[in-house]
Amino acid sequence: MGEENSTSGTCKPSKTFKAKCSHMVRKQRAKFYILGRCLAMLVCGRGRDRERDRILI
Repeated sequence: MGEENSTSGTCKPSKTFKAKCSHMVRKQRAKFYILGRCLAMLVCGRGRDRERDRILI
């Protein structure tokens, strides 16, 4: 019938191996950045809650 697209998502498939690798690296870097920001918010948020509780008591 038609040509099936084996890639998932909305990303346009790259032609060269180097382009594919650099695309995957960029995606992973973005994921790690988001994960790091979430962890930082969790850690910093807990510290603020403890300080606020000490001030109220």
